Amino acid sequence: MKTILITGATSGIGLEAAQQLAAGGDRLVLVGRNPQKLTDSAELVRAAGAGAVDTLACDIASQSSVRRLAKAIEAAYDRIDVLANNAGGYHQTRTETADGIEATFATNHLGGFLLTELLTDLLISSAPARILFTSSVMHYGATLDFDDLGFRAGYSGEKAYSRSKLANVLYVRALARRFDGTGVTVNAFHPGAVSTGIWNSLPWFGQPVVSLAKRMFFISAAEGAAALTYLATDPSVAEVTGAYFRKTREREPSRLARDDRIGQRLCAVSASLVGLPG
Repeated sequence: MKTILITGATSGIGLEAAQQLAAGGDRLVLVGRNPQKLTDSAELVRAAGAGAVDTLACDIASQSSVRRLAKAIEAAYDRIDVLANNAGGYHQTRTETADGIEATFATNHLGGFLLTELLTDLLISSAPARILFTSSVMHYGATLDFDDLGFRAGYSGEKAYSRSKLANVLYVRALARRFDGTGVTVNAFHPGAVSTGIWNSLPWFGQPVVSLAKRMFFISAAEGAAALTYLATDPSVAEVTGAYFRKTREREPSRLARDDRIGQRLCAVSASLVGLPG
């Protein structure tokens, strides 16, 4: 029985993927912020056929919370076969976490970065293992300014979200090189334009447009989750690493995402921001 850990597992594609993966009879470890939602989600995943379901509470945007999560994982499990860094957020108005980090960057990049770094030894000892990051096609339009990663100037929700998703792809490529030869693969994917609650923070005047788009163009959370499920389990991608997928097809990421020198710098800066050695 494999152990598959999913962050952001109480809604959207995280919850749908957990239910899809449950059909294989594996152990699902669901990570989310809200204890009641975790309880409710566990019932759904258990009913979908999981061999076992565990829940762990964590606010991925909080570095202290992520550190507690990593310790709990190390104490409870002797292996992690799949780590799906799926938790994400979108903030229309610039917000900082208690750690002083812009909230979108903290949630969508630094939380998964810190968790993965803290679990590196466990993941390598679990090989063959897979690490996934839920990224986005929006990384193609992203910029990266190391002097102002958190958009203290010129903030917009879209720009911050795009930057955080670019960071996912850059980190995946850098981590894949680090893990070369260990049996641990690392990939990022765009699940498609998914109708989830992540867009609920848009201002009131944007909600009618989003509502219409969800009905006409967006795919369901279950359809989006299929990409996560595929990359977590399909034998055909067992040895693929450092790649970016659009749904279940490998695609070339943006020019900036392919700049491995920038990726190395991002890793060093990210390590500094979370208090890890560079």
